[in-house]
Amino acid sequence: MRSSALFPIVLAAALVLGCGGEKKSLEVTATAYTSSVHETNSKPHLGAWGDTLKPGTRAIAVSRDLIKLGLTHGRHVEIEGLPGKYKVLDKMGARWRKRIDIYMGKDVEKARAWGERKVVIQWSLDP
Repeated sequence: MRSSALFPIVLAAALVLGCGGEKKSLEVTATAYTSSVHETNSKPHLGAWGDTLKPGTRAIAVSRDLIKLGLTHGRHVEIEGLPGKYKVLDKMGARWRKRIDIYMGKDVEKARAWGERKVVIQWSLDP
């Protein structure tokens, strides 16, 4: 079979299987939060989508404008300067824009040390 005859087959396979996924990146303001009542509400271990947050969970809350960009519940995100991937399990109040909040369990000192900084986040639009 000639290589030109293979092209339609390869193209069809790429459309069905995907091509590795489109990655998005964006600079955001990143803060940190913990499971403390004074930082959240009376149920500090419960995320906005109903997920239970436990110390050691790599989770983030996202501002609602980021949800429209594909950072939906369960999406995995890479955060510049931090190892591994974080999962979107919480959302922030309506007043925030271009912002993430990194979950740090019960470690208030670690959250304070993080402070507020600009970072680049990256995520795939593939499920």
